[in-house]
Amino acid sequence: MSTANDVAKRIDKLREEINHHNHLYYVMDAPEIPDIEYDRLLRELQALENAHPELITPDSPTQRVGAGPLTSFAEVKHQVPMLSLSNAMDEQEVHDFDRRICEKLASDEVVYAAEPKLDGLAISLRYENGILVRGATRGDGSTGEDVTQNVRTIETIPLRLHGKGYPKVLEVRGEVIMTKSGFNKLNETQREQGGKTFANPRNAAAGSLRQLDPAVTATRPLEFYSYGIGQVEGKKLPDKHSEILKQLREWGMRLNPEVQVVRGVRGCLRFYENILKKRDRLDYDIDGVVYKVDDLEQQNIMGFVSRAPRWAIAHKFPAQEEMTVLLDIDVQVGRTGAITPVARLEPVFVGGVTVTNATLHNQDEIDRKDVRIGDTVVVRRAGDVIPEVVGMVKSKRPKGTRKFKMPVACPVCGSEVVKLETEAVARCTGGLFCPAQRKEAIKHFASRKAMDIEGLGDKLVEQLVDEGLIHDIADLFGLEKDQIAALDRMADKSAQNVIDALEKSKQTTLDRFIFSLGIRQVGETTARTLAQHFGTLDALMKAKEQTLIDVPDVGPVVAESIAHFFAEKHNQDVIKKLLNAGVVWPEIKLVPKEEQPLNGKTFVITGTLSTMGRDEAKAKLLALGAKVSGSVSKNTDYVIVGENPGSKATKAESLGVEILDEAAFLKLVQE
Repeated sequence: MSTANDVAKRIDKLREEINHHNHLYYVMDAPEIPDIEYDRLLRELQALENAHPELITPDSPTQRVGAGPLTSFAEVKHQVPMLSLSNAMDEQEVHDFDRRICEKLASDEVVYAAEPKLDGLAISLRYENGILVRGATRGDGSTGEDVTQNVRTIETIPLRLHGKGYPKVLEVRGEVIMTKSGFNKLNETQREQGGKTFANPRNAAAGSLRQLDPAVTATRPLEFYSYGIGQVEGKKLPDKHSEILKQLREWGMRLNPEVQVVRGVRGCLRFYENILKKRDRLDYDIDGVVYKVDDLEQQNIMGFVSRAPRWAIAHKFPAQEEMTVLLDIDVQVGRTGAITPVARLEPVFVGGVTVTNATLHNQDEIDRKDVRIGDTVVVRRAGDVIPEVVGMVKSKRPKGTRKFKMPVACPVCGSEVVKLETEAVARCTGGLFCPAQRKEAIKHFASRKAMDIEGLGDKLVEQLVDEGLIHDIADLFGLEKDQIAALDRMADKSAQNVIDALEKSKQTTLDRFIFSLGIRQVGETTARTLAQHFGTLDALMKAKEQTLIDVPDVGPVVAESIAHFFAEKHNQDVIKKLLNAGVVWPEIKLVPKEEQPLNGKTFVITGTLSTMGRDEAKAKLLALGAKVSGSVSKNTDYVIVGENPGSKATKAESLGVEILDEAAFLKLVQE
């Protein structure tokens, strides 16, 4: 049975994964998991948050749409948020969607506008007095990127609206795509010119639209289809979504020719089946269809959830699959040390691209599917970049197939590979040394809550590693000003600022230093607990697993992760280099647990404190022996309430837990 702490940890892990994939998909145009896997992560997070609303935070992926805009474009604030859509993965979920709407509207049958779900980049076009004045990407739904000069190069986007009678302000929303035929011609041209080819039309469209040079965008075969509106001022538009689309077409907007008005859930499912049959014949990629309640008044009645309208849903197509032969299995080392087995395949055409590699996820998955080198396997590509092996065809298994076993040493750095009991993924333990993890280790080390090296941002870290100036985190303290000043977008003053920040960061605290090492499973709170418990780095590094398990809030999995990290000689060498470089911290005077005044007491903090941040308040409580939890239960002793508290304060009242305001909390810790 999962404890509240287990649920909170799972929620944190899901948010971290989803935010990572949001960044890859929306910002970098380089997704690494199929849509269906992303949907699973998001659904699991939504289910856990629905069951534990006290754990919902404003920065959760469920509370927003995607990821933030690139800094290379000006930011655009959307007056009307550009929300994403909830997904239906099968017919039953479409029936459930229709049932909820019928119940809310007290109607036996609802009319929907149905359209293909184009696989491109969502765009907002703002027209003032009929003139195109701005084009912006969706970004995170609230703030996007200004790509006006680039959208002006797309011939299917009118620079001036046709006809008359349009509103003073009209925001048209739609999708910028690249057709399959246009994509093939572009890649052919790129190959002839020795340029970079693209993986699929979606990536090609996104990369083309976000070129810093509009002249490059103008050479790319981009097209635009409108599917709705945002902000409107100065004129009332029709009261049906389908009629608004017709009006947009009269004003010069291109509509997808497959858009239809259908009646009820049966009409939706018929539309889905028809489009699915046409899918391969269409000259553009689609990954499903979209159903929207057609009547705008009914849309208003249905309203929204935090990240999506209740009156619309995307009905996703099943993933596309083909068979091929598994030639071999290699492993790749990811940025966090994850060791991922990769299938090397006989080339096969799946989902619009030729696939030669596919993920096998982990050893457990390989064993579960009984996939062997030499097998004929089924490869699935769900409309994005990374295909996966979903199984083998037993009837086609030849003699002499070989089973795969995960290597015991990292193929990149030679460090030990371990798999924690609760994780399916094997990982390299050389986090401070492994070249595959180098950039992420340095970025984490320099981050605000770790060593707080001001000016050492992600781009500078990338340059330092790419230029071979640093090979591990300790090399940072050997950098010279001239080396930094010679890099792009750096100068003497900014280089000196980095050198000064590095010198300043040497004066730190033990808990910050422990956190900065990037030990898996060790966050800020655990780092503080370890620092308070052991008092010295040497004692922590020598601690055995059983000793670590005895530390409050450090379970077997965390203990195993810590022990493996410090047992790796490569990590020991880097830590020694850091200490030799002059990294120091104040001595911690250990107080026996039984003598700590708040020993055995559990606190929860909610709301904003005016005199200190939550982290500082948490540190004060931990130093006095208290336990700080993220959720309120009958075992909570005190809830500290700041300004704008959430549901935790209400729950504390219902459970009779003692509530302390900020003044009472300060008095308690001072006494």
